Amino acid sequence: MQLRTTMTAALAALLVAGWAGEVGAQTLPRAPRGFTVAFNGKDLSGWRGRPGGGGVYSPYVEAKFTPEERAARQAEWNADRDAHWKVDAATGELVSDGHGVHLATEKAYGDFEFLVDWKLTQPGGDSGIYLRDFPQVQIWDPNSGRDKKNGAEKGSGGLWNNNPDNPGRWPLALADKPIGEWNTMAVKMVGTRVWVTLNGTPVVVGQVLDNFFDRAQPVLPTGSIELQTHGSEVRFRNVYVREIGKAEGEKLLATVAK
Repeated sequence: MQLRTTMTAALAALLVAGWAGEVGAQTLPRAPRGFTVAFNGKDLSGWRGRPGGGGVYSPYVEAKFTPEERAARQAEWNADRDAHWKVDAATGELVSDGHGVHLATEKAYGDFEFLVDWKLTQPGGDSGIYLRDFPQVQIWDPNSGRDKKNGAEKGSGGLWNNNPDNPGRWPLALADKPIGEWNTMAVKMVGTRVWVTLNGTPVVVGQVLDNFFDRAQPVLPTGSIELQTHGSEVRFRNVYVREIGKAEGEKLLATVAK
């Protein structure tokens, strides 16, 4: 009886250890110093749906909602979010099937730095990152024959929806990894200016993000960071954000002052 009791206790200890290891594997990602975790690797906490599917949705329209309208619309958008966005339980990656709403932070940001790894899983894939709800830091397949007419061969990271005469529309270098491999991107935004580094290569340096919805006005001072859906699966991981303070922002702007 004592031997059986000892074996039962040992088995229970092993099961508890195994369960603890499984739980431990699902702990929050560890953010770099100064950053907070924007995606926890387990669920969509902190993110809301926002109309997308490759399109754009004006923050000016959304700002006019009554509280009741906002609540009703957001419930619809979040239902669509749950139909097209998921967390891969095996890898802890954030996955979009390429359809439905975009995924936007519930929190609005002013000046910030955003870190993210992204991977296109299909040739011809397309996505992007909206800044304060404005399009966009472009993500796409440089070898896409379909998007060659749109400049895809220049690579990802450019501010593609900028005015044609804005040099920030195109990346300074082609820095994409092949389809199916992970890319690491860092985006800084201070005021209306944007810096983008892709796989360690600066591709946008202090260029103005033009206002897609009102070309005569600057972009709004705050808004969500938004992950785009545009017809193909895209995966994200290691998603972190930090807010940039006034002194740091002024110092960064001084590097591109004319």
